[in-house]
Amino acid sequence: MIDEAGWPIWLLIVTSVLGLALIIERFLALRRKRIIPPGLLDRVVDVARRGGGGRETLERLADNSPLGRILAEVVAVRGESSDYRNAAIEEAGRDVAQELNRYIPALSTIAVVAPLMGLFGTVVGMIEIFGSYTPAGGDPTQLARGISIALYNTGFGILIAIPALIFHRYFRSRVESYLHQMERQAGILNRVLANDADRPGPY
Repeated sequence: MIDEAGWPIWLLIVTSVLGLALIIERFLALRRKRIIPPGLLDRVVDVARRGGGGRETLERLADNSPLGRILAEVVAVRGESSDYRNAAIEEAGRDVAQELNRYIPALSTIAVVAPLMGLFGTVVGMIEIFGSYTPAGGDPTQLARGISIALYNTGFGILIAIPALIFHRYFRSRVESYLHQMERQAGILNRVLANDADRPGPY
């Protein structure tokens, strides 16, 4: 098939390998346990209430997971004003969102570029077809090769674009879900710490 599809198919093969590598990488990177470890919020609340929010503890928490990074920021700024805390938490959230969305736009690019590469292969095939015609008649072998190049490249380009687009939408939806859950947990921790700070101590 590669021989019949001509040299343009190699551009699509490279694109397909790159797309597959990005899909596998995002599947591994966006595992739920890696992004939102279960029970992490409860552990952070317990540590913060016991006064264990030291620098080393916060650094370990931030290195634990993307959720840990946001929760560590919440604990780090718990003594500041409400506006300052919200701004710091939002900034940490933007950093995490940037990390989680890494490589996802590349899948969208592949979904757009692959059919164009297939169209380029179609044009090359059409050139082969027209090149087969001479005043003395057409060359059936060259004509068949031109048709093969056109059809194989068009089909392969579409075949690459469809899963790339599907996984782009899937990963983007997963990231949005993760960000929503992390925002909720950060808000819960922020309110818990704020209530603890406002609660009067024993007389």
